[in-house]
Amino acid sequence: MHIAITGAAGFLGQRLVNQLLARGQLDGEAITRLTLIDQVEAPKPDVKGVEVECLALDITSPGALDPVLDERPAVIYHLAAVVSSAAEADLDLGMAVNFDATRELLEGCRQRELSGTRLVMASSVAAYGGDMPVVLDDMTALHPQNSYGTQKAMCELLINDYSRRGLVDGRVLRLPTIVIRPGRPNAAASSFASSILREPLAGEQAICPVPVEQELFVMSPAKVIDALVHAAEVLGESIGAFRALMLPGITVSVSEMLEALREAAGDEAVARVRHEADPRIQAIVSGWPARFDTEKSRELGFTGDRDFKEIIDAYISESR
Repeated sequence: MHIAITGAAGFLGQRLVNQLLARGQLDGEAITRLTLIDQVEAPKPDVKGVEVECLALDITSPGALDPVLDERPAVIYHLAAVVSSAAEADLDLGMAVNFDATRELLEGCRQRELSGTRLVMASSVAAYGGDMPVVLDDMTALHPQNSYGTQKAMCELLINDYSRRGLVDGRVLRLPTIVIRPGRPNAAASSFASSILREPLAGEQAICPVPVEQELFVMSPAKVIDALVHAAEVLGESIGAFRALMLPGITVSVSEMLEALREAAGDEAVARVRHEADPRIQAIVSGWPARFDTEKSRELGFTGDRDFKEIIDAYISESR
């Protein structure tokens, strides 16, 4: 089986690569080839029995993915994206990477009649927003409140239509806010959700830009990767005509996150978090709903974290 991954050098991309190589197969078929695509060349894993090609490509350039699509991969993971705050700050860049490149990818599949190729795209809770019911589900109307969410919502509609037409076998995962991400803060509006835990655990200061009452819908990195792998194994007809799914995250407030930090690392760790309001971040994050009915994704075999303590304990264990 040949699998292609855009955004392969990123946090999720690298974890997905490692998971796929550890499994050695997908949907009962041996993985024989991986094509790893990013704007910078992804690290090449040293593994026997799998041909790995790492390509540094600008996917916004017309035809950039043509050589990959000519090889007719069985599965394409489309993870490449400009994250929320960056997409809000630069509309042209967000449109080029998040929407135009996705349309180019779909058109490439269409031109090559890759109807059997399973396309798994990472969308976001940011596709929702606005005046919403207290609890949302997969079919709640999308009213994104920022450019990133709008671009993801447009991609969802395109993938639904191309799948309806039998041009590709698409499936879209709406990712909750991922915590705790390793590394350093990035341009995502949700970056603080990891930094207010990660930095204090490392003995460093962190800034919380939103009120402690702010609720988030979150999921651990490990569960997100499990979901990405599982998404390529679920039958398209099982998902149905509407190909977008909200993954089974958990709802947690910032105050509850800090209390979990206190339980894990004491008052000293919580004291390292400074509360400094950032109206720009607040405006974006407050538009993200935090409560979902994820019955459909659970019925399809997707699983979530039991509670937030499990998330923070897993990060601490992994960091040792």
